[in-house]
Amino acid sequence: MKKLMNVPNDVVDEMIEGYAAAYPQYVRICAENKRSVVSSQLVRLGKVGIVIGGGSGHEPAFMGLIGPGFADGAPVGNVFASPPPDPVLQVTKAVNGGAGVLYMYGNYAGDCMNFDMAAELANIEGIRVETVLVTDDVASASKEEAHRRRGIAGGFLVFKAAGAAADKGYTLDEVVRVAQKANANIRTMGVALSPCYVPQTGKPSFVLGDDEMEIGLGIHGEPGVKRGKLGTADEVAEALLSTITEDMPLAAGDRVAVLVNGLGSTSHMELFIVFRRVSRLLADLGVEIHRSFVGEFVTSLEMGGCSVSIMKLDEELAEMVDHPADTPLYVQK
Repeated sequence: MKKLMNVPNDVVDEMIEGYAAAYPQYVRICAENKRSVVSSQLVRLGKVGIVIGGGSGHEPAFMGLIGPGFADGAPVGNVFASPPPDPVLQVTKAVNGGAGVLYMYGNYAGDCMNFDMAAELANIEGIRVETVLVTDDVASASKEEAHRRRGIAGGFLVFKAAGAAADKGYTLDEVVRVAQKANANIRTMGVALSPCYVPQTGKPSFVLGDDEMEIGLGIHGEPGVKRGKLGTADEVAEALLSTITEDMPLAAGDRVAVLVNGLGSTSHMELFIVFRRVSRLLADLGVEIHRSFVGEFVTSLEMGGCSVSIMKLDEELAEMVDHPADTPLYVQK
C-alpha cells in the first residue's frame, strides 16, 4: 500500500479539514462536531434540508455534493463505516430551515441504525425528519427482495433528484415522494478489476488474479455475484447492462439518464469506452439517453473498475435530473 497520508487513524479528519480549507465558499465544519460538514451559505427558511452521508472513501460522495441544488450537509464516518448519531444530529440542526429534513443514504445496517437514532433525537428537538434509503444495486438481492439491496453509485442520481425538488421549494412530503420515485426507477451494476487498501489495515479489500474480474462487487469490497476472466470493455458493458435490463426492462421510446461511474482508479478513457458501448446498446433498443454522467461520483478509495446506472425517466424526474447544481466536486448548469 502506498498512500499520501500522515497517521492512518487521522486520514478522515485531515481530509475534512483540507476539504473545508479548499472550499470555504461552499462548506464549513460545524463547531459542535468536526465530522459534521454543512453548506457555508445561510439556511434558506422554508426549504427542506437535504442530508446525505455515510462512510469515507467514496469521495466525491458525500460531502463533495454539498451546494445549491444538491445536498445541504453530510455527516462523515470513518473509512467504509457509518457516521455515529452525533454528527448526523449536528448536521440536521445546522441545515434545518423549518420545513423538515430528509435523510438519504445507502441501505447498510450501520447507517440505518445511526441515522435512525439521530432522527429520533432530532424529533425530540422538534425537527421532523424523513428517510429514503437508496437500494439501486441489483447484484445484492433478488427483485423479490429489492428492499434488501445495497445503495451504490445510483445514489448520486437519487440525491440529485431530491436536492432539486428541495431547491424548487417542494414540501418535505413531496421531496420524499420524488426521492422514492427516483430510487424505484434506478438500477446499478458494477465490476471490480482491482482492490482498494483501507489506510488503517494496509490490506487489500479482496484479491483478484491478474486476468480476473469480479461482477457485482459492492463499494466496500463486498463479494460479487461471480468471478471470471477479464473481458473487453464491450463485454463488460454488455454484461452490466443486460443484468440491469433483466431487472428493469426498457422499451423503445423510454427515456433514461445514464451514469458510468469510476470506482477510484479507472481512467476516464476506459469509462468513455464503456459508455460508448452502453449508448449503442440503448440505441439498439430504441431508448433515448436524456442526460449522461461519466466520471467518478461514488468511489471506493483506489478500487479499479466501474459501475453502470440507468434511471428510467418521466417528465418530473427528467426535470430534476436537469436542475442546476453547484458543488465543489460537481457542477451542472
